[in-house]
Amino acid sequence: MDRFVFLTLDGLSRGAVYAAFALALVLIWRAARVVNFAQGAMAVAAAYVAYSVSAATGSYWLGFLAALAAGLLFGAVVDRVVMRYVDHASPLNPVIVALGLVLLIQAVLGMVYGSEFRPAGTPFSREGFTVGGLALLSPYDLFVFAAVAVVVSALAWIFARTAVGLRMRAAAFAPEVSRLLGVNVGGMLTLGWALASGVGALAAMLVIPTELGLHPHAMDLVFVSAFTAAVVGGLDSPPGAVVGGLVVGLVLSYVSGYAGSDLTPLAVLVLLLAVLLVRPGGLFAPVAARRV
Repeated sequence: MDRFVFLTLDGLSRGAVYAAFALALVLIWRAARVVNFAQGAMAVAAAYVAYSVSAATGSYWLGFLAALAAGLLFGAVVDRVVMRYVDHASPLNPVIVALGLVLLIQAVLGMVYGSEFRPAGTPFSREGFTVGGLALLSPYDLFVFAAVAVVVSALAWIFARTAVGLRMRAAAFAPEVSRLLGVNVGGMLTLGWALASGVGALAAMLVIPTELGLHPHAMDLVFVSAFTAAVVGGLDSPPGAVVGGLVVGLVLSYVSGYAGSDLTPLAVLVLLLAVLLVRPGGLFAPVAARRV
């Protein structure tokens, strides 16, 4: 029972990060109908910015803020400089361009920083609180939950309660009508890319310290897990991304704890395949999917 409780709490902590990253994928999908396969590489680039700033200043928090700012900037630049000029007549075109971006970003990071793993610090201890001999959540786990909760709440408020959120939703669902009503559709699209990339940078800052460290490929497996979470919840459903992230985190934690860590990549693929076969639109997909 103690092991089950520990694995559940660990899975929820990791699932919260997957939820944030899946939410970034959902944001771009809803805005541009594109699965950004470069999201992981962009997030790692932002984490390297944090590493450089923290190394220069000695402050984790300055590096953390620099990563978020870099993530916002990277998203806007990728949209304005690259994706805006991709022919969307074929769905494969943006996918191929995104994969090319992955290779380019990882190559540049490798040339600048090298291919060795670099340590990634945390602002709080990762030693879990012990209650009755059972190790529970650590201060860092609580920080992860709080950070993801703040981001999810802020995005929900922006999209549901602000004029900017209303314009972003209108630009995504009816771009031509929005243009006629005076909405800057291109600007809203860029904002969507920036927000998604910023959330991805946050996810990288939260998950990389729990892995082997900072590396150009540090987010590759995280991207696969987050993509699975987005598909499980539904690419059109932000709440589904959150639930899907928690589900994937729990599944991976249980599989790793009871069957061995070598089977976790297989578990992700089995879960992804099962959802695609049973409910391709995701568990939280709307009854009638919109078409573009």
